[in-house]
Amino acid sequence: MAIIDLWGGVECSCNRVGEQFFDQLSRNGHRDRISDLDLFASLGIKKLRYPVLWEHVAPQSLDTPNWSWSDERLQRLQQLKIDPIVGLVHHGSGPIYTNLASDNFAPLLAQYARMVAERYPWVNYYTPVNEPLTTARFSCLYGFWYPHQTSDKDFVRALLNQVKGTKLAMQAIRQINPDAKLVQTEDLGKSHSTKLLAYQAEFENERRWLTFDLLCGKVTPEHKLWQYLITTGLSAEELLEFVESPLPPDIFGINHYITSERYLDEHLSIFPLHTHGNNGRHKYADVEAVRVKGVERAGIKELLQEAWQRYQGVIAITEAHLCCTREEQMRWFMEIWEAATELNQAGVNCLAVTAWALIGSYDWNSLLTRSNGHYENGIFDLRIGTQPWPTALAGMLKSLSQTGKYHHDVLQHKGWWDREERYAYRHGDPYIFKPTHKPILDHKQRPVLITGATGTLGQAFGRICQDRGLHYYLVSRAEMDITNPESVKYAVARYNPWAIVNAAGYVRIDDAEREPNKCYRANTTGPILLAKICKAANIQLLTFSSDLVFDGSKAGPYVEEDQPNPQNVYGNSKFLAEKEILRILPEALIIRSSAFFGIWDRDNFVHFALKSFLQGIPFAAVNDVKISATYVPDLVQHSLDLLIDRANGIWHLTNSGDFTWAELAELIADIALLKDVHIERQPISSFNLPAYRPKNSALESTKSYIMPSIENALHRCIPEIMQTLARERTSGDKDLFPAEEKLSG
Repeated sequence: MAIIDLWGGVECSCNRVGEQFFDQLSRNGHRDRISDLDLFASLGIKKLRYPVLWEHVAPQSLDTPNWSWSDERLQRLQQLKIDPIVGLVHHGSGPIYTNLASDNFAPLLAQYARMVAERYPWVNYYTPVNEPLTTARFSCLYGFWYPHQTSDKDFVRALLNQVKGTKLAMQAIRQINPDAKLVQTEDLGKSHSTKLLAYQAEFENERRWLTFDLLCGKVTPEHKLWQYLITTGLSAEELLEFVESPLPPDIFGINHYITSERYLDEHLSIFPLHTHGNNGRHKYADVEAVRVKGVERAGIKELLQEAWQRYQGVIAITEAHLCCTREEQMRWFMEIWEAATELNQAGVNCLAVTAWALIGSYDWNSLLTRSNGHYENGIFDLRIGTQPWPTALAGMLKSLSQTGKYHHDVLQHKGWWDREERYAYRHGDPYIFKPTHKPILDHKQRPVLITGATGTLGQAFGRICQDRGLHYYLVSRAEMDITNPESVKYAVARYNPWAIVNAAGYVRIDDAEREPNKCYRANTTGPILLAKICKAANIQLLTFSSDLVFDGSKAGPYVEEDQPNPQNVYGNSKFLAEKEILRILPEALIIRSSAFFGIWDRDNFVHFALKSFLQGIPFAAVNDVKISATYVPDLVQHSLDLLIDRANGIWHLTNSGDFTWAELAELIADIALLKDVHIERQPISSFNLPAYRPKNSALESTKSYIMPSIENALHRCIPEIMQTLARERTSGDKDLFPAEEKLSG
């Protein structure tokens, strides 16, 4: 059985907002990292969608092109035996001397295309304009991108200019290289609707084909949108020019995202304000179809079949990407790969699947209208390590390119788009749908086995595994005593986990000085035993250490390479475990963290501080000890990603920023917008704590930048804690907390 090809793509959008160009290649650093190409080649990629963008090569004039960057990159691709699919305009409006609405866009693009072909006559695959229909909508119908128009007239003109530019560009290229092939990409989705809005959904479902229909010469007077195009400003001569001289794509490039399928509903009150719009006839909400119970999505397989039936041409999925957690990205790509494979075996000429955004992308959550630094990782993650980090998807793609198959236990469960909890609304009913959450318990799937069922961290892992569709078991000490070999072996045999997350341990830092044997048993003996059993059973292990392995003598934050020197029993118990675990099981993942806070328990500094502030009680906080705080949901999310990536060794994961406890209290008050709070700043010595506290135990990482800032975390958690406290006041729940914990943090 033939394996379909694996292609790749670099997110290279160079769109314009006002007078500013948003350049993805600068944001993701690829402009300065030719070594990325070798990483891409290691995946087994046959073809690479790659930019030789008009805006980059000739930003001021076609008379003064600069080919140095593309010369070097395309030469390296030749050496790596990867065929580039060269893109000339990617969600752009062209350089400053043209734009999508200008009459000179198409002829100038053709002139530039000829220059590219003359420079690289060996290049055989081109995408002159990426997603013309999508770009026209975003630029000239919704006004997000330059030239910021908002009418159907401007939309159809921008679309025609891009399609005409594509045709002229390919004609110019083929004068140099007659074998050059057009790989035309377009985002293909589908619209669903209520009965009232069926006419609008039908219109959008015809409109989605316009790029391909124009190129194929299908827009004749009999076309369903002929009258629309004529009445919005296009002439019959302009349209018939494509009919008389079509330029059908050699490969129909289908881009598809989880948000590509839409749902239209006139019941505005049940949908968020930002989804509201109108067509001049009705007002309606436009939301992701995947979020609406009662709407059956077409899905990628059906959409590919529709494209095949309509055009009978060679098809490739030219973008496959999901902004989500690691295992969901894997599930999404695998679903698309399997759909393409099945269609290919059934006679549909489906050539390849493209791993898109190989090194991720920036600010697509704002549709490239703002520079907020919002990063979506791709196959490689730019936030981990000094070079792009190969995520679990890298190993997955290598296997698919070589064998067409891949197995990982996380793929045994459905993606969130096929799980009940995806729903936010119900089709046809004027109220929000509230899904129920049920634990993922399936004896046919190998789980993540999580210790510490009664603790903050263990509970958080259970919640987030549930949300992420990760099959898991959360076990108590009675179910698996990590200090008892027989208990651990029995649990491993019973649950057959692919990974163990050790979230159990002795956490009472001051009590450890009085009962060291208990501390060492839980924090040292138990994790070491887990390492031995994981080694024997070939099971991944994730366990946790502490900032208290350090003595506090360093001036700045501690990084992974710094030498531990614990000064109390608790810190020493963690340090001894670290050393022995990595000796026994070098593949183990050990994460150092500190100062947990969150929304699922009340026993943390942020909750204590807010409660005191709201009650008007003076809050004592240490002013001479530097720490890094950790938002538990962030810690768990990124720990799971690293576990799935098979990261190993010691990693520091805390929310970025270091503070004294008093400074952290001030920041909490500022973000909560609380005035006139009374913070008593006191030295650590005034608390008379039995266990030594380092004057500095702040953590930083040389391996990872995946954790958000402490400010970001507090902005997310403080409103929820404030709501909890408000409910307590309303219900009369006093919930007084121990004085020592409140004071010491």
